[in-house]
Amino acid sequence: MSLEFTFAIKKTRFDDDYSPSDDTRLTTNFANLARGAHRRENLQNVLRMIDSRFNSLAHWDNPNADRYSVEIEIVSVEMNFGFNGQNKVFPLIEILNTSIIDRIDDRRVAGMTGNNFSSYVRDYDFSVLLLKHNRDLPEFRIPDGFGDLHGNLFKSFIYSDTYRNSFGKMPVICLSVSSNRIYHKTGNYHPVLGSEYEQREFSLTDQYFGKMGMKVRYFMPPYAAAPLAFYFFGDLLSDYSNLELISTISTMECFQKVYRPEIYNANAPAAARYQPSLNHQDYSLTRIVYDREERSRLAVAQGKFTEERFIEPYQDRLEQWSARFPV
Repeated sequence: MSLEFTFAIKKTRFDDDYSPSDDTRLTTNFANLARGAHRRENLQNVLRMIDSRFNSLAHWDNPNADRYSVEIEIVSVEMNFGFNGQNKVFPLIEILNTSIIDRIDDRRVAGMTGNNFSSYVRDYDFSVLLLKHNRDLPEFRIPDGFGDLHGNLFKSFIYSDTYRNSFGKMPVICLSVSSNRIYHKTGNYHPVLGSEYEQREFSLTDQYFGKMGMKVRYFMPPYAAAPLAFYFFGDLLSDYSNLELISTISTMECFQKVYRPEIYNANAPAAARYQPSLNHQDYSLTRIVYDREERSRLAVAQGKFTEERFIEPYQDRLEQWSARFPV
C-alpha cells in the first residue's frame, strides 16, 4: 500500500501572550523566545523591534515612523497519512504568516507567508543523518539523495489545495547567510531589498532549499548590517509588493539580530567582499534573552524523535513515495 498525504493547518497568534504548543519544535526562534522568566519581556521587545524596523523601511507617507504595525501568525502544518489501516499524524513544518496594519488608512494588508522555516524532518537530515553518514569518513560528504524526501514533502504541501485555499501567494523564506561562504556585493540595488550580493558556490542550506523547489538571492536591506538569504518560487522582485517584502525583512532581520548578533547586529555593515562569522566580536546585544546552546541540543533530540516516529517506521514506503513524486 502506497502512502497518500493530506495536510491540516493550525494558526496561532504570535503576540506577548504566546506560549509554544506541544507540537512546536522548541528550536524554533519564536518558541525559544517565549519560555523562561523573561518570556513576556522578550516577546514585547521583539514585536516592538519588528514594528520599528518595518516603519524605517516603509518611510514614504510615514513622517512619524509609526504608520504600520505587523501582526504575526504561526502556521503549523500537520501531515496525515494512512498506514496499515490506521490514520497517522506527524508535524511537518511551521512557517509564519504576516499581516500589516495601516493605521492611517485603517486597513489590514496581507503580508508575506513563509518567513521563518521550521521542520522536524530537516532536524533529522542535518542533526542525525549527516552525522551518521560522516562518522567514519576521512572528509565530509553529503549522502546520496540528501534532502530529496524533505523537498518532496514540502512541495506536496505547497502545491496542495490546503495551501492554495489558505494563502494567496507562494511562500518566501528568509534566513541567515552561510558562514562557510564568501559573498560579493553587486551593482544591483532594490529600493526595499537593498544591495544584492552573490556567491560562487551554493551552501548546503541553499542546495537543501533547492530540493524544495526554491531559488535563492541575497540582499542587504537599507541600514542593515549583513545580507539575508531569500528563498522563493517565481520572481522575488516582481511577484511581491514592497510592503510584503518589508514584512519579511522586518520580521526575520529582528529574529536574526537576536539569534546571530555577531552577524546581524554587528556595529559595522558588511563590506563589498563579506564572509559572515559567529566569531566576530564587534557587535551589540539586544535586550532579548535567547538560549542558543539549548537550541543546538534540542535540534539533535528532535531529529532523533523524527527518526524514531517517522523515518524508521515508514522508511521503505517513504522512499517509494518520494521516488514517484513528479519533478
